[in-house]
Amino acid sequence: MKDGFLIKDEFFHYYQELVSDVMLPYQYAVLGDNAADADIPKSHSFENFRIAAGESRGEFSGWVFQDSDTAKWLEAAAYCLMRKPDPDLESKADAIISLVGRAQEKDGYLNTYFTVTCPERKWQNLQECHELYCAGHMIEAGVAYYEATGKTKLLQIGKRLADLIDSIFGKGEGKRDGIPGHPEIELALVRLFRVTGEQKYLALAKYFLDFRGTDPDFFKKEALKRGWTLWNMNPEDTDYLQNTYPVREEKNAVGHAVRAVYLYTGMAMAAVETKDASLADACERMWNSIVNRRMYLTGGIGSSADGEAFTLDYDLPNDTAYCETCASIGLIFFANAMLDLQHNAKYADILELALYNTVLAGIQRDGTHFFYTNPLEMDPMHAQKIPRFRHVYPRRPKWHGCACCPPNAARLLASLDRYAWHTEQNEKGRQIFYSDLFIQGEYHYNGAFSFVTKTGYPYDGMAEYEVQAAPGPFTLAVRCPFWSKNTPVNVNGKRKIPKMVNGYLLLEDLKAGDCVQVTLDVSPHKVYANPKVYADAGKTAFMAGPLVYCFEDADNKDLNFLCVDKQGTPLVFDRKDSVLGQIRVLKIPGLRLTQPDALYSFAPPEWERCELTAIPYYTWCNRETGKMKVWMPEQ
Repeated sequence: MKDGFLIKDEFFHYYQELVSDVMLPYQYAVLGDNAADADIPKSHSFENFRIAAGESRGEFSGWVFQDSDTAKWLEAAAYCLMRKPDPDLESKADAIISLVGRAQEKDGYLNTYFTVTCPERKWQNLQECHELYCAGHMIEAGVAYYEATGKTKLLQIGKRLADLIDSIFGKGEGKRDGIPGHPEIELALVRLFRVTGEQKYLALAKYFLDFRGTDPDFFKKEALKRGWTLWNMNPEDTDYLQNTYPVREEKNAVGHAVRAVYLYTGMAMAAVETKDASLADACERMWNSIVNRRMYLTGGIGSSADGEAFTLDYDLPNDTAYCETCASIGLIFFANAMLDLQHNAKYADILELALYNTVLAGIQRDGTHFFYTNPLEMDPMHAQKIPRFRHVYPRRPKWHGCACCPPNAARLLASLDRYAWHTEQNEKGRQIFYSDLFIQGEYHYNGAFSFVTKTGYPYDGMAEYEVQAAPGPFTLAVRCPFWSKNTPVNVNGKRKIPKMVNGYLLLEDLKAGDCVQVTLDVSPHKVYANPKVYADAGKTAFMAGPLVYCFEDADNKDLNFLCVDKQGTPLVFDRKDSVLGQIRVLKIPGLRLTQPDALYSFAPPEWERCELTAIPYYTWCNRETGKMKVWMPEQ
């Protein structure tokens, strides 16, 4: 087998097959305006390219960033082709790539909105118009497709576009200053540098990062100069645009959550390549701001619907939580880039948390319905019926007018092998293999080292590593998750007490034929929020392994009248559900509030004992519509 990780995991095999067999064909039909269901909003994404290429008549349709949906679909297709051959998928992708190439202008410009609608306004509205954002996604798709197939057409399209951008922006003669309103180009340029080795792409990424925040009035000046607006966005809201301070001076994660984590990902990737300690330090501050003060238990980020944004420390309401699926995907990108900066288990812990909870919750088990937002509490009586709940859906829609999340989820799940293992050499030249995600499969490195992993994770905590080939000394570093209270390790059946460094169990004296067994503690336990999180005061939540659990009306009648009995202990039961799959549910002692007839009463409420049922959060809203809660009152 070629180098890399081949996933053979039952849990994620389901999702990867769902991407290749259901999600990509479904999304291809939607993006091509050929969805079988008439209720699905027209995407027009492919058609916009046909119009831009002069092969179809009509007007541009969709959001200004509609091109990015096509780019993310192509990137997801590339990762599926890496995993297994699919001539039909490859043929479809090749045809779309050819179409994109025909829509690209002679000088390398590529953006169907401006080509079709207002070519005289190119590069005038960086704040609102997403030209650099769409360029970044197309560049990423080109890199991925080249890595998957060896075909260079989309890579060359991306390079021509990047070369044009490099000729326009920067500090050189004839260039002008600029930054994207929506970061993405920065991380894409680093990826392009890594695959081509051309330093100018890394330098351009560094320019966009270095200039950001040095002129907080940049977007205001831009708006005054052009004299027109697309969405009437406020160019003076510098926090929303991550442009208040230079990136190395920012203290907190602020503004639009997706933009923020895309920016931080680009910062971390550039810091890896340039060895820029000040940039790495800034990344660490942003990480701590998010994870320690502005992140939900599920790995969701962006607590406010107003601007899809971070707000203040500990402001984490459950029922109005925004938690865009793309934001948690971006947090995973950020975590993965931080692992390249410094291999610390705390980054992989959050990567895993966001993956198993918010990202998977954003996708219905049938692969054809998607959440844009992922609250931690939902009441269908409120959802979309009261202004402050306008963004909360009682069920996953079949599609979204702004459809950034479905293809983003597809490209992440299709590329999951890239997040499971990492490797580096220490100062003595010894190879260290980091097992960051507990996924069953085969990992091969440099045509020499080979490992087979076996596990029933996330419901079974046993993870087994068989060393199949090892031509020389190496270290196997197995992550010890923050939630595993007791993590015994056996090597060839004998107990070992390995050294722990940065959250990893280090096994250094292994050779071909050895078998390592690590038993993670996936027993359920209660979780309590910091008292500063007012929304969770007096409440508890439940986790088992990496999984956050929730309560639904489908299992618990009158959810709003229930609480957890603090004296009780949760019990675990396996359950096979035709809709939810093979899961483990928690049975938890609870109390039910009696419901008097009177609106008000002088008598205190009475409680009766009952049993509560909790299911993994990622499976919620796959059955009947009803209330849901992650955090439950406890008494």
